[in-house]
Amino acid sequence: MKITTAKFITFEGIDGCGKSTQAKLFREWIISKGSKAILVREPGGTKVSESIRDILLNRKNLELVERTEALLMTASRAQLTKEVILPSLEQGSWVITDRYADSTLAYQGGGRGLSVEWLKQLNDFATYSLKPDLTFFVDVSPEEGQKRRSGVDDRIESAGLALQQKVREQYLILAKEDPKRIIVLDGTASVEVIQAKIQREIEIFTAKSAE
Repeated sequence: MKITTAKFITFEGIDGCGKSTQAKLFREWIISKGSKAILVREPGGTKVSESIRDILLNRKNLELVERTEALLMTASRAQLTKEVILPSLEQGSWVITDRYADSTLAYQGGGRGLSVEWLKQLNDFATYSLKPDLTFFVDVSPEEGQKRRSGVDDRIESAGLALQQKVREQYLILAKEDPKRIIVLDGTASVEVIQAKIQREIEIFTAKSAE
């Protein structure tokens, strides 16, 4: 099955859930099907956005308040969307992102306690009203995510399990609110099983889109 129509696909989840691995494998699969595809990460993906990422994740920046965090996250997203995502979609390339707008609703909304409704408006401004075609939420417990992470935790990861639990709960709320777009995946399954599920969902989605 050749998949040619460009789509915008996002991967979400708490830290350590395995979404980055799945996003990379998914890009490889899309390319194997004869389509162009790029993979970018958030925060980051451009020179400006990577500079913002350094501020956001630096463990020394403990004085960063919740509103500043939200504004920096969406500033990075605005730059990435305008500079990379929108042009790539216009050129017929699939765009796959390791985090996007839902991360702000989950982390700065559920995790930090900011108004989710206000953050939705902020996201809409930052993304030029662009919405993903499909979002895969790789779901694991905070404890499982912590076990999987290697190296030194960044500023957000070091906030602990309580924050990750709030983030996970908000992701699940978002999935219930938008079940057609957000597909919940059991992150405790094997890498191969999860990827197979993703590929099946994409084949179903693209077939329906072509009707």
